[in-house]
Amino acid sequence: MPKLDRRLRALALVLLLALGGGRIAAAADLPNTILYGVAYYDEYTPTDRVEEDARMMQAAGITVVRIAESTWGTLEPQPGVFDFSHVDRTLAAMQRHGIKVIVGTPTYAVPTWLAREHPNVLVVTPRGRAEYGRRQNMDITDPDYRRAAERVIVALVDHVKDHPAVIGYQVDNETKAYDTSGPNVQAAFVADMKRRWPDLDALNKAYGLDYWSNRINRWEDFPSANGSINASLSNAFARFQRGLVTDFLAWQAGLVRAHARPGQFITQNFDLSWRGHSFGVQPEVNHWEAAQALDVAGIDIYHPSQDKLTGAEIAFGGDLTRSLRDGQNYLVLETQAQGFPEWTPYPGQLRLQAFSHLASGANMVEYWHWASTANAVETYWRGVLSQDYQPNAVYEEAKTIGADLKRLGPKLVNLKKRNRVALYVSNTALSAFDSFKISSDIGYNDVMRPYYDALYRMNVEVDILSPTSKTPLSDYQMIVVPALYAASDAEIDRLNAYAKAGGHLVYTFKSGFSDENTKVRYAAQPGRIAEAAGVRYEQFTRPEGVSLDGDPFAVGDKDNIARWWMEFLTPTTATVVARYKHPSWPAYAAMTRNAYGKGEVAYVGFMPTDAAIEKILAGEARRAGVELPQARFPLIVRGGQLSNGRAVRYVLNYSAAPQRLAGGAGAGTELLSGRKVEAGQPLDLAPWGVAIIEGGESNP
Repeated sequence: MPKLDRRLRALALVLLLALGGGRIAAAADLPNTILYGVAYYDEYTPTDRVEEDARMMQAAGITVVRIAESTWGTLEPQPGVFDFSHVDRTLAAMQRHGIKVIVGTPTYAVPTWLAREHPNVLVVTPRGRAEYGRRQNMDITDPDYRRAAERVIVALVDHVKDHPAVIGYQVDNETKAYDTSGPNVQAAFVADMKRRWPDLDALNKAYGLDYWSNRINRWEDFPSANGSINASLSNAFARFQRGLVTDFLAWQAGLVRAHARPGQFITQNFDLSWRGHSFGVQPEVNHWEAAQALDVAGIDIYHPSQDKLTGAEIAFGGDLTRSLRDGQNYLVLETQAQGFPEWTPYPGQLRLQAFSHLASGANMVEYWHWASTANAVETYWRGVLSQDYQPNAVYEEAKTIGADLKRLGPKLVNLKKRNRVALYVSNTALSAFDSFKISSDIGYNDVMRPYYDALYRMNVEVDILSPTSKTPLSDYQMIVVPALYAASDAEIDRLNAYAKAGGHLVYTFKSGFSDENTKVRYAAQPGRIAEAAGVRYEQFTRPEGVSLDGDPFAVGDKDNIARWWMEFLTPTTATVVARYKHPSWPAYAAMTRNAYGKGEVAYVGFMPTDAAIEKILAGEARRAGVELPQARFPLIVRGGQLSNGRAVRYVLNYSAAPQRLAGGAGAGTELLSGRKVEAGQPLDLAPWGVAIIEGGESNP
């Protein structure tokens, strides 16, 4: 046990440093233009071609590269022995060609010597200790890993900080806790629980640990959370693991900040949950908390292409990342140029994708990566160039984007939005909901995304709020709250108070059911929401053959159904918007609306089809006074205010057919072509086309 004690003391020290160490920079000195970039690895290239690559990048309008984040074993071939030759070659070539550099800390892929000398750095999960080979196979809390990581971070930053090409740093890469749950982490979790629950009896009661004799009578008896059948305990451990990521990134940011040159920024490339592409809220990281240690938030967004390109993933990822720091612009640190074979873009799609990122508020678009690798697991994933490193159709299209950004980047940078609709999401609710999934393949994000996507198709732009967001709820005319399965009384009271003061609130099924500890509320459901919503229920089921009486949303027989889940709603003070229709059940309410103070609370007690969700949200938006644009998908219109104070509208055609925006996008100048447009003048877009209209003064 002495060895474990030393590790715990070291873990406590690094957590303390992460929580308290490091000044957050007041402002990041990002270039005052849109950055256009690629990830680049001189270490991977088949021949000595860094100069040729830099020349081709400059010709394509590439203005920034990210380097070094995955090559620790090359940077430090033996403990304390550093070889920066690849870094130096790349910095020199990029500087000669006017390209800036973001340096990644290379800590997400550990070198072979570290795993050999300290096998304990390999993560212990419920499935046992990881084997060496894949990336992200380490325990981010392990003291030996932390010491080695600190050494390489400090050496790298000290080596590059004064180079004029280096503008910032990316800490780690798509960081998560990687299910770390060995004895050291379990002991740290128990220590965390002691701080949160000084009274062990109170913990037992709050978590319902009497069930199946899971009661903990002494702290010494606290079991590993890996085998828990108690969702309260499991989700507390999930919260703790998310906190490890927040602490780890703050620790890295503090190290970099202490050694970097003043004005160099710090970012991180967060990633989203994955459904074969970027999809929803990341369950393993609280992005809102983790982003606070950064100067600017970053994101990796990968999405379907060809006929499946809708832009919804680009918009969702962008809206989420912009919201992490309450409206601050963000960096797209990774997105695809070619990617999977099925994602090879149609002509025009690369341009459409790039400007779609900017339409959400991105200040940088960067591809992973410049050229496809010749070895190992990601040879299938093609960059701007394929394995021959020669110009191709994607490269030629990238050149057109680079040329446009060279001309328009200073005008388009720092887009500001003032949205009137918000989507409210929660890691706590996600973990709790997914502990009791509707079915094995339907979780929290599957409920949340259709609500976001419906607003997107209607061209209703949104911010994405979390319980820790600082933006006042009163800034919004309507807030949509999908599946808030677990939330504290205070959190729900804050949402209800928003409605009472005049806001329009839309709750969906499985909201209010349990408290923040995933303990089901001892009350009529939907618990703390019941009074504000003016509704109650005692029963629920998975619907089979259940429709809605009278097609209240005018969607036709195919979409006039309840899917996945239905609650048997009984209004108390609410009016009925829709009722179920089934031969064996009374006509319970399916959706209600309740006047509450100066505002309204709508409650959707079932999972509608996508078409019905769109009609429901359109109706609620009108009642909330939200202006609904006439344009609908595949024409997407997104806008905001430029730094010059003028309004801008991005008009995006997500279709293989030409499209016309009948009412136009307002008077102004179409920036890509330079032509003037008149108010009300129809705007024609080519297949997969884009237009950017700079209009008059804006008051967002």
